[in-house]
Amino acid sequence: MENQIINGKEELSPEAEALITEIKERALNLYMTRQMFCSEAVLTAMNKGLGGGLTDDVAIAMSAPFGVALGGSGCICGALSGAVMACGLFLGQNNAYRHRREIRESANQIHDAFKAANRSTCCRVLTKKVKHDKKIHFEHCSGLTAQGAELAARMVLKKRPELVMMANNDFLAIRQSRIGAVLARMGKFFSH
Repeated sequence: MENQIINGKEELSPEAEALITEIKERALNLYMTRQMFCSEAVLTAMNKGLGGGLTDDVAIAMSAPFGVALGGSGCICGALSGAVMACGLFLGQNNAYRHRREIRESANQIHDAFKAANRSTCCRVLTKKVKHDKKIHFEHCSGLTAQGAELAARMVLKKRPELVMMANNDFLAIRQSRIGAVLARMGKFFSH
């Protein structure tokens, strides 16, 4: 039953399904406009979209080391890492010590669903056939980023359906152009 929900074979409420799509699209936009790496885009879309409570700086500080497959090591996919961090954030918010087993089980389910869909969780393996072409590589990773966000959102909303009513729809509806994203990044850079 659990993996059916993660793999999308069983749908959640129509409101939850719409929200999952919005989170997925927002993470994709954050990545495609080069505002964030995969792990950062997934965690940020989930955190801001569902009211996780992390500041932008903390969300980036937590997820940045996982971008580009653990800082360029080529190990675990950053999109998968971001999905697992997001699940931990939302499933552990109320008494994390009591929910650690559930958080670990959720991480395992996300891992297994990601691996079933992609045959690997290792960035080096996932990108081996596209590494030679930057454009194709980027497009491939954008798909993995969207998938990571969708898996995380599906898991969290399955276990915490009340979050549907708490969604930040204004944030999730934003779709920036690449130029708009550059200006946003410059604003953040100069404001610090």
